[in-house]
Amino acid sequence: MVNIEIIMPDRIKLERKCDHLVIPGIEGDFGVYMGHTPILTQIRPGVLHIVYDGNEEKYAIHDGFVTVENDNVLILSERVESEADIDFERADKARQRAEIRLKDQPKEMDFRRAEGALRRALTRLTLKK
Repeated sequence: MVNIEIIMPDRIKLERKCDHLVIPGIEGDFGVYMGHTPILTQIRPGVLHIVYDGNEEKYAIHDGFVTVENDNVLILSERVESEADIDFERADKARQRAEIRLKDQPKEMDFRRAEGALRRALTRLTLKK
């Protein structure tokens, strides 16, 4: 079993044992199983998959860092959201606003901020069943 701990600035989001997990790393998704090589890497916005006892939990994760060592996974992230945490109607409206801003590109637009908003909205929407 792999021990996973997810820490956000205001609380510990999750502590549990799991069979394996798939993390959206900065260079692509990667799986962590027992005996994984130690690693410290950056997380990109994406879906975190946690598998335990034949069940799978999915979380929208927005940037952060992960360390893997001795079957312990520590994820530090500003925001980690389960399906229950997400207002999908609001996420879809945020997606639409960001797409319009990126298409129109007004002079005063902060491109990185709009691009980040679009990434966050799309990540949240991937959890919708």
